Amino acid sequence: MPKEFGRSARVSSQMQKELALILQRDIDDSRLGFITINEVVLSKDLASAKIYFTVLNSDDLNKKNHIKWLNELAPMIRHLLAKKMQLRHISELKFLYDDSFDTGMRVAELLSEVNKTVPIKRDESENP
Repeated sequence: MPKEFGRSARVSSQMQKELALILQRDIDDSRLGFITINEVVLSKDLASAKIYFTVLNSDDLNKKNHIKWLNELAPMIRHLLAKKMQLRHISELKFLYDDSFDTGMRVAELLSEVNKTVPIKRDESENP
């Protein structure tokens, strides 16, 4: 029976923390804004990692540019990550934009619009 928190989950959690610190402190690239690492998904053999991130206040073009820039910087980021993590092999890094926050905000907007247009029925037994 597999462990609830297996090695892959532990490595992914540690990798997420280290990547956040590397992007915050070690990467000096003015093109990159405030990046948040939301999730790291590792393959079963830990050979590849998909890193989901978000960027504060960015439009669609800026998001695509961030994906391109981070994937260009991936070898250097991987090298810095290898120095910080005690692993024999470091995963190949692939950066992907996490649009779940944007989707959630859009759903919230749609729901608030629906709430504005649908009249609220009051129970006649209630006092105004």
